[in-house]
Amino acid sequence: MSLRQRPSRPGPVGPMDLTREEEEPYNIIPIHNLLAEHPSLRFPEVRAAMAALRAVGDLPKPPFMEWNDGLDLLDWLGAFFGFQRDNVRNQREHLVLLLANSQMRLQPPPDNIDSLDPSVARRLRKKLLNNYTSWCGFLGRRPHLWFSDTSRNRSSADPRRDLLYSALYLLVWGEAANLRFVPECLAYIFHHVAMDLNRVLEGYIDANTGRHALPAVNGENAFLTSVVTPMYNTIKAEVEASRNGTAPHSAWRNYDDINEYFWSRHVFDRIGWPIRESSRFFVTPPSRNRVGKTGFVEQRSFWNIYHSFDRLWIMLILYLQAATIVAWQGQTYPWENLQSRDTQVRVLTVFITWAALRLLQSLVHAGMQYSLISREHPLLCVRMILKSIVAAGWTIAFSVLYARMWDQKNHDRRWSAAANQRVINFIEAAGIFVLPEVLALVLFIIPWVRNFLEKTNWKILFMLTWWFQSRIFVGRGLREGLVDNVKYALFWVTLLAVKFIFSYFLQIKPMVGPTKAIYNLPTVQQEWHEFFTHTNRFAVIVLWIPVVLIYLMDIQIWYAIFSSLTGALVGLFSHLGEIRNVQQLRLRFQFFASAMHFNLMPEEQLFKDRGTLRSKLNDAIHRLKLRYGLGRPYRKIESNQVEARRFALIWNEIIMTFREEDIISDREMELLELPPDLWNIRVIRWPCLLLCNELLLALGQAKELEASDQRHWRKICKNEYRRCAVIEAYDSVKHLLLEIVKVGTEEHSIVTQMFLAFDDSMRGEKFTVEYKMAVLPSIHAKLINLLDLLLKPNKDVTKVVNTLQTLYDIAVRDFPKAKKSIEQLKQEGLAPLRPSATGLLFEDAVVLPSQDNAIFYRQVRRLHTILASRDSMNNVPKNLEARRRIAFFSNSLFMNMPRAPQVEKMLAFSVLTPYYNEEVLYSKEQLRTENEDGISIIFYLQKIYEDDWANFLERMRREGMVNEEEIWGERLRDLRLWASYRGQTLSRTVRGMMYYYKALKMLTFLDSASEIDIREGSRELASVGSFRHGNDEYDLGDAGKSLSSRNLSRESSSVSLLFKGHEYGTALMKYTYVVACQIYGNQKAKKDPHADEILYLMKNNEALRVAYVDEVHSGRDAVQYYSVLVKYDQQLEQEVEIYRVRLPGPLKLGEGKPENQNHAIIFTRGDAVQTIDMNQDNYFEEALKMRNLLEEYKQFYGARKPTLLGVREHVFTGSVSSLAWFMSAQETSFVTLGQRVLANPLKVRMHYGHPDVFDRIWFLSRGGISKASRVINISEDIFAGFNCTLRGGNVTHHEYIQVGKGRDVGLNQISMFEAKVASGNGEQTLSRDVYRLGHRLDFFRMLSFFYTTVGFYFNTMMVVLTVYAFVWGRLYLALSGLEQAIRSNADSTNNAALGTVLNQQFIIQLGLFTALPMIIENSLELGFLPAVWDFLTMQLQLASVFYTFSMGTKTHYYGRTILHGGAKYRATGRGFVVQHKSFAENYRLYARSHFIKAIEIGVILTVYASYSAIAKDTFVYIVMTISSWFLVVSWIMAPFAFNPSGFDWLKTVYDFDEFMNWIWYRGGVFSKSDQSWEVWWYEEQDHLRTTGLWGKLLEILLDLRYFFFQYGIVYQLNIADRSTSIVVYLLSWMYVIVAVGVFVIMAYARDRYAAKEHIYYRTVQAFVVILVILVVIVLLKFTKFQFIDILTSFLAFIPTGWGLISIAQVVRPFIEATVVWDTVVAVARLYEILLGVIIMAPVALLSWLPGFQEMQTRILFNEAFSRGLQISRILTGKRSKAI
Repeated sequence: MSLRQRPSRPGPVGPMDLTREEEEPYNIIPIHNLLAEHPSLRFPEVRAAMAALRAVGDLPKPPFMEWNDGLDLLDWLGAFFGFQRDNVRNQREHLVLLLANSQMRLQPPPDNIDSLDPSVARRLRKKLLNNYTSWCGFLGRRPHLWFSDTSRNRSSADPRRDLLYSALYLLVWGEAANLRFVPECLAYIFHHVAMDLNRVLEGYIDANTGRHALPAVNGENAFLTSVVTPMYNTIKAEVEASRNGTAPHSAWRNYDDINEYFWSRHVFDRIGWPIRESSRFFVTPPSRNRVGKTGFVEQRSFWNIYHSFDRLWIMLILYLQAATIVAWQGQTYPWENLQSRDTQVRVLTVFITWAALRLLQSLVHAGMQYSLISREHPLLCVRMILKSIVAAGWTIAFSVLYARMWDQKNHDRRWSAAANQRVINFIEAAGIFVLPEVLALVLFIIPWVRNFLEKTNWKILFMLTWWFQSRIFVGRGLREGLVDNVKYALFWVTLLAVKFIFSYFLQIKPMVGPTKAIYNLPTVQQEWHEFFTHTNRFAVIVLWIPVVLIYLMDIQIWYAIFSSLTGALVGLFSHLGEIRNVQQLRLRFQFFASAMHFNLMPEEQLFKDRGTLRSKLNDAIHRLKLRYGLGRPYRKIESNQVEARRFALIWNEIIMTFREEDIISDREMELLELPPDLWNIRVIRWPCLLLCNELLLALGQAKELEASDQRHWRKICKNEYRRCAVIEAYDSVKHLLLEIVKVGTEEHSIVTQMFLAFDDSMRGEKFTVEYKMAVLPSIHAKLINLLDLLLKPNKDVTKVVNTLQTLYDIAVRDFPKAKKSIEQLKQEGLAPLRPSATGLLFEDAVVLPSQDNAIFYRQVRRLHTILASRDSMNNVPKNLEARRRIAFFSNSLFMNMPRAPQVEKMLAFSVLTPYYNEEVLYSKEQLRTENEDGISIIFYLQKIYEDDWANFLERMRREGMVNEEEIWGERLRDLRLWASYRGQTLSRTVRGMMYYYKALKMLTFLDSASEIDIREGSRELASVGSFRHGNDEYDLGDAGKSLSSRNLSRESSSVSLLFKGHEYGTALMKYTYVVACQIYGNQKAKKDPHADEILYLMKNNEALRVAYVDEVHSGRDAVQYYSVLVKYDQQLEQEVEIYRVRLPGPLKLGEGKPENQNHAIIFTRGDAVQTIDMNQDNYFEEALKMRNLLEEYKQFYGARKPTLLGVREHVFTGSVSSLAWFMSAQETSFVTLGQRVLANPLKVRMHYGHPDVFDRIWFLSRGGISKASRVINISEDIFAGFNCTLRGGNVTHHEYIQVGKGRDVGLNQISMFEAKVASGNGEQTLSRDVYRLGHRLDFFRMLSFFYTTVGFYFNTMMVVLTVYAFVWGRLYLALSGLEQAIRSNADSTNNAALGTVLNQQFIIQLGLFTALPMIIENSLELGFLPAVWDFLTMQLQLASVFYTFSMGTKTHYYGRTILHGGAKYRATGRGFVVQHKSFAENYRLYARSHFIKAIEIGVILTVYASYSAIAKDTFVYIVMTISSWFLVVSWIMAPFAFNPSGFDWLKTVYDFDEFMNWIWYRGGVFSKSDQSWEVWWYEEQDHLRTTGLWGKLLEILLDLRYFFFQYGIVYQLNIADRSTSIVVYLLSWMYVIVAVGVFVIMAYARDRYAAKEHIYYRTVQAFVVILVILVVIVLLKFTKFQFIDILTSFLAFIPTGWGLISIAQVVRPFIEATVVWDTVVAVARLYEILLGVIIMAPVALLSWLPGFQEMQTRILFNEAFSRGLQISRILTGKRSKAI
């Protein structure tokens, strides 16, 4: 290697080194070889940046190497600080590209373009080190960025200092590995290396050696070994202490804890420099003498909801209290109630509650954060205690003042002056109490003051704010601008007003009457043993609980309504959905060229005019003209052919891409494309699609209307397309006839003269006077005959001649009104002067162009379409996806978007995709392998994508395929790609992302192309690219095929034929695509086919780079890890390694995906990075708008410029099945309407995954594009949004550009995905980010944040809890006898509040508040009627069942994660789902989350129906319980209703057999959960092993509810004889003990005797049976026992058994070693069989009944049916003979 690349190696530069240097592989630009032939090196900016870096000048030379002139500043830094060689190479290119791109964007351009402008280096340094300087200010340290007076004066000419600091930071960042997740740790490291750099630069002398000072860390690879590795090892040890994330979060330090240690001023003393590894910071578990959690402790508890969002709960609780007090008076309106002084005074109790809630918050905070108190944070303890004391003091003070008011009033027996004075005293105290809230309100109104106060680092402010919150580096200055404040405050004030009015009149007030009545009930006759008196008061609580629960969560419903309406309003103003289909596109297509030119082409104006108010006003006016056709801007196009040609090039490229993707056919491509400017046609040649039928309408008008030329022409010109069709048809016919008639013949001159006569007549406006309009249809018919003859493969010239003669006769004899003699015709040149031998015209004059003349025949086909088409062509293109894309693209060009800069002046960007081991390209075996139903992937795809398949075969035939069998042979690669582009594969994602590269190259060409280039280019493309598209009607035979053999490959677009060379260099400088294939190295080593497929992708995509982690084994156990970047070298025709940066250890310390992104991010380039997932796609037409999107970074959105650009997604998996449609619709409404509202007006949009675009330089120094701590950051994406917001970033949302996204399509996949997201939200609830946002955002943004993140999941859980509270409450009332008493004395069923609760709960349960945004968004984008139709169709397809089921998934996993943990990444699989899932698999997945809960509610409802006094009235029972029964049915039946062949009788039988085998299979050491019930059962208890003490206690407490059945029901048995003694309940436990004893005896007998002494086993069985019969007979004889009691007791004792098993699982560590545990396992197995039978029973019944299977198939695949697909064939596996 060259010496320049190895600064640490001494020795001279040899000739071999120079040779190697020239051959050294490079990434984007060959920086090492300025003489290389590379298009990027032609840019003077690149050379200027490289020259600036090589200006080492008089800097001190590194001591341990021989310096030479070829080395630069990065080599110099690398030599001094011991950075790795490839890190230096990587960051050199990185820095050169940043500087060059920045210089390109300079406006006005610098005077000397060959030298780097100092402002470029200064701006980069400021942005790159902005976080570092903020950190220094926060800690009261001066940044170590030294600019002496001389250097400041010289800075205008010498950017070297700026470059050195920037390069140093990039080198530190590039080698930091996992430390990139701890940005302030990097700031700490940079702070010290910058100081070392300053010492070197300033020539300091080392006191110890007397020589020039050297950095504290130096030597080969010293930075990695001495700085990065110690930090890395500390993090690694902490992660190992987490026991793979199962240990409590409080027991180990995650990335955030490590990072926040560097927010303390003490860090400089404690860690020092060079790093002191003896510091307590580096002490790792289990040592007690270590640094514990920093900044925040994550505790598993539902108290987190209150802890983080206490302001919300205080508001809700205080209003509930106040409203109840006011409503208690019983008047109609609250103001009537408030006229009473007593009520007014009672309302003041809210201040006591408020103070008590503050006390609760301080206690909760102390309880959750106590472990922060240490030697590091001694003052925390003081503040926790003081806050609790003050809050308790206020509570006591308010209580005393309140009591004194009533004492005085009672003493005076009225509200005397003294009593009123005490009221005033109370109000004065309250005024002092709310003073902080008043101050917060004032600062809300003037947000910039609050931002200033929070961001300043004055010590006096720290002291003043210490009481309210900890001093932390993030979360300061988060207030938005005043306009934004007003917008989101107005949204929430309106919403809360509506909610509180609704709650008062429909929830709280109706409850007052029944509450009073029940409270005053006389003694109630109890039906069981009563432990407490006044149980009627407990009945009041039971009735209020569901009301209160719904009251607390129904803001979520109001939010859904308000956000939907607001989103629709914002969408309307954004001009979404104005072009919804091809018909609406036709109306606007005439403005389309101008719109495309206006948006996609750079504006041509002087620099001084750009960005001014005047230019913005001009843009706005121009947009209005385009949007509404004002000023008819398309007229300009006709005169300015350059714009039209540019438009044609872009439009045709889009249509060509559609054809390459097989979403349109060859014929459709001809109908859609804009043909080149040929045949001297005077008007724009619109696509045939727009001109169809127009000529016929004009003909009809001409025939029927008797009018002058002027009037005829005026009527034609009313429709632009008709005018163009008429002129084009006339000009084309004229050119065609003159082309096929031999030049120089008499016939040629006759035709010429004839058209001259027509032209003269039209110019003189005498055409209708001189010619018969009625004859036009005859001419039209003959012209069509002529074209038909010309388009036939075998042309009959005689017939052509005959047709021409007929046309001539009509034109000369019938058409003119004035009959002319033959002499007159000869004089006018319209008849031959010398008759031919046969007397026939055209006989020897016709010469037809050869079949090779593709341009001619293409124009003929177009003319034929214009003349003959009677079809309105509303269904062109036929493919729904093509229509959607055309509509969206065309609509987006009329939306507001920034003007595009030239490609050279745009921001550079990268795309980063993390990949692990998913599918890259489907193999032949995968495509052909059939599943159990006989369905292969290829067969499935052929049916689902029928249009695409037909288009693919047509394309293959055009490319030379003769026999369809060839696609499994020489065309196999094409077939595999076609299939892979319809799955969720890496190849689809890569194809989509490489459209950016293709688009940039084309736009670069158009930016620089002159008028002549474009005109000539259009003609050249017309000649080269004009191949025969398949047209069944006119097949050109073999000749046609040879013409069209050009392969439509993705890399060679038609416009690329015109490129001059510089386009490639520009595109490479502006765009890089890095795929982080983490295990690519291992895949290559194992010869994994995935590796070959990834190599194939690199080979075919020039801008694609692959980053992976390479493991190099050195020695016995030593392994070295490297981040490696590779590309495919087109010259060498092989993969080459570009960079290899060594890592301190294994990559994966935290969550896998963010770690994978983090290792590859050092290889990305540019100012922005777009994060794209493995299941995404992109579209060429959308890629054209990327440079517009990147301009958003320059615009202010509120108080700040954006740092994260949100982009709209289109979910492309919606057509697969009804389930996929539901998921797609739900997702689409969130990524469009939902995120639109979050960004504007609510200002709380976060990062919800992909495809958002990050400000790369901003995020680079702030922790990267995701967080990676194990478990807590399992939803890694959203934490990037949290981090961005907390650090003062701004997230926006833009809908004029979209990216494709795949979603899960089967119920099991969807459930696993929702489980992952719900678990992730559970972890978010515990996180410090959510706590800080909950406290640091203003009140209204906090509300927005809560209800759109964790609040959504919490409130979903509250809905399920409401169902539980309602049914358990009703069961309690029924079994206790209270319901009967209440019914007799105070009717509580006919109650508005109860009705409201049930209705609201049912609304949520049915998914209506998920559906509302969908309906509104669809109305906006598709139209109201289609939206309503879609909604009704979804309901018929059981969408509500799906949403109810989905609610159960979210509730289960969210609740379990908060209580017990267990969140993990769930690989959902992204395959096609047509395979039947077995009953055992569904049982494993849903038994705990849905089935057991549904059965529990079902049992409660059944018992309630049996014993309730109210339930005797069937209608009342149905009304009260229908929503609960719907939930039960949905939770049990959904997995089978949405399972292909779910109600197939044979499959049901096989499923049950398999289930029983699974249950009884004992399994072994290596058995998996899908093989053995026992293994699965133990796995389901994993969360109980890792949960804490409180989690176990709460679990036991919840399990106690199962014993209530027994307590309630035994008193209802006949044998109890209406006794209410406690003895009855105690005796019932004897039966439980006896039953368990019998079971144990039987199990013992089976194990002991069943195998060898079978007779003994049968004897024991007989004895037990006889004993049971005897007991039953005795009970029948001597007690009031009846047989019905046996069935009833099952309802009592079965839940008891389940409760005992559940508790046994919790206390498993104490009983596992005893014989009891074996009994628990055996009983649990029987219970699982019982549950399986209960669930299987309705499935078996529906399978047995005829018709249900067909109905279910219809429901599941209805969307496919409606598009004419053959799903029935898919499900039965009846293959067609064709492939």
